Amino acid sequence: MAWLLAVAIGPLPGTALGQSTRAAPSAPTTAARNAPAGDASAAGPIAVDELPGWQRDGLDGLAGALARQCALRSPPQPWPALCPELPDVSASTDALRAWIERRFQAWPLAGENGDALGLITGYHEPVLTGSRERESPGQVPLYRRPADMLSEGNARWRIVDGVRRPYPARAEIERFGLLDGQELVWLDDPVEAFFLQIQGSGRVGLRDGTTLRVGFADHNGQAYRAIGAELIARGALAREQVDAPAIKAWLRANPAQATEVMRSNPRYIFFRELPTPADAGPPGSLGVPLTPMRSVATDPGFVPPGALLYLETRYPDDQRPLARAMLSQDRGAAIVGGVRADIFFGAGEQAERLAGLMKEPGRIWLLRPR
Repeated sequence: MAWLLAVAIGPLPGTALGQSTRAAPSAPTTAARNAPAGDASAAGPIAVDELPGWQRDGLDGLAGALARQCALRSPPQPWPALCPELPDVSASTDALRAWIERRFQAWPLAGENGDALGLITGYHEPVLTGSRERESPGQVPLYRRPADMLSEGNARWRIVDGVRRPYPARAEIERFGLLDGQELVWLDDPVEAFFLQIQGSGRVGLRDGTTLRVGFADHNGQAYRAIGAELIARGALAREQVDAPAIKAWLRANPAQATEVMRSNPRYIFFRELPTPADAGPPGSLGVPLTPMRSVATDPGFVPPGALLYLETRYPDDQRPLARAMLSQDRGAAIVGGVRADIFFGAGEQAERLAGLMKEPGRIWLLRPR
């Protein structure tokens, strides 16, 4: 799913990651604060049962998430050795808890400045409506990966009159209808269609009552620009107001300017139809269906794909503690750094609300096998 998972605001200009207008969680230990960037070992490990809130984590859904990861043809390291030991999914949570405590140690992660406190955001699987064929002028398309797009690494280009040119930005693609005829599906709401490109995957309810699952296929190679930053620069929203619900509300209230604002982000995402069963989560970059509140997107430069993690943060609405074991099963362009994570909240209105608000400080431990 998730090459391009990102919060709609991005890192706000002049705002350090992890900074918040509300009180932060308890301060990190001196050892963790002094750890060099990305080096979990400098602070030293602690026992899993010493993690803050560990005993309050019911571990619901974790056994299934681990089982699906272990079912991969080639599970990421170090799971090939660990999967045969994994308690059966039908076993009690006490058995799973005891196994994790016995087999792992918790190593605190640190950011580039050595700080153990970082930024925790959230994402969800949107549920939209649409049709296979265009039914009204107000609908907007999701496009398949263009047939003329060539790629190498993160570069995307096409050949025009025998000359290699960067693949066009969002504004050019939309303004000139460059991809007419390559539509995958037509969506009823342009604002939700734009945010679907940020989330990377979603469900589309079709007129016949069926559901189409769509997911990330590729991008156009252009840089990502958060439209929250664009609205701040225009004076449309104050910095402290910016979150996904506020951005959506502004776009709907200002339709004459909304298209131009959305086109200020040159990055464009192409989609494919997913065969994922309706009762499973969307696939993450690891190829495993994501599990709500157990799957998380991280920076693979700091966190190994498939790693077992422990996050300590708080819910964005009522500030309740949020401390849970999670699996690194996704990644995203805006998820950068050692203490940086994007929690998958699931699908539905509640998941959308919490994911849109989530922008909290937090700490992360990498659970390594003993």
